[in-house]
Amino acid sequence: MKTERMRSNSTPVMLTFGQEGRGKTTLASRFPRPLFFPYERGIPANIEVDAVQNIDSFGATMDVLRHIYTEGAPNHDTLVFDTADALEAHVIEHLCTRQGWDNIEKPPYGKGWVMADDLWRQFIRSITAIRDKHSKIILLIAHTTIERIDDPRAPTFTSYQPKLHKRARALLMDACDIVAFLAEDLRVITDDGGFRERTRATASNGRYLFVEGRPSFAAKNRFAMPEKIAIPMDFNFSELSKFWSGK
Repeated sequence: MKTERMRSNSTPVMLTFGQEGRGKTTLASRFPRPLFFPYERGIPANIEVDAVQNIDSFGATMDVLRHIYTEGAPNHDTLVFDTADALEAHVIEHLCTRQGWDNIEKPPYGKGWVMADDLWRQFIRSITAIRDKHSKIILLIAHTTIERIDDPRAPTFTSYQPKLHKRARALLMDACDIVAFLAEDLRVITDDGGFRERTRATASNGRYLFVEGRPSFAAKNRFAMPEKIAIPMDFNFSELSKFWSGK
């Protein structure tokens, strides 16, 4: 039997998700020398980034990843997949075309989604291999969905989750070193109106990356990061990288 010493990787695979207009793509553009896989073809005003052309299928994505693994990407330090839920549509299309299905629900008992796991595992192995070989930061962006959570320890509640099928979501979140929810810091306050009290939500203009899971949203990190990190307009990437660099 052989053993080895293991430690956390100093270059993370990261998933950031949030509602529309919260600045997910803008934040990604602040990462070091990013190369975008622009599945949605949407870039905010006044931002220019390097982007892969003709990335309109799962096969095209895998071809580019194989090229990067073999040749490297010397002009880029971060690979940005914008968005993971748009990539999921390519995964489904690829699988249905290969199997001759009209849609992913064609096979009974959800077997289509189970078969899609293999394609997601191919993708995850590829991005992880690139991270390990070339020390590229991997950043996946996703929209949000609100889902019901059935927890045996508590009454049913709802939670923000990355907008992916539950099987794909589980695979990606497990592979990531950081899962971050980008949002305002929401607080619930009660207005005392005499005989009638009114409860409402309020939020500041500031945005935060929440990297520690709560019942209201999914999140995690493997770097002992604080539960939330401020993301101001003049955000400096070093405010994130200081938590994993040198580990």
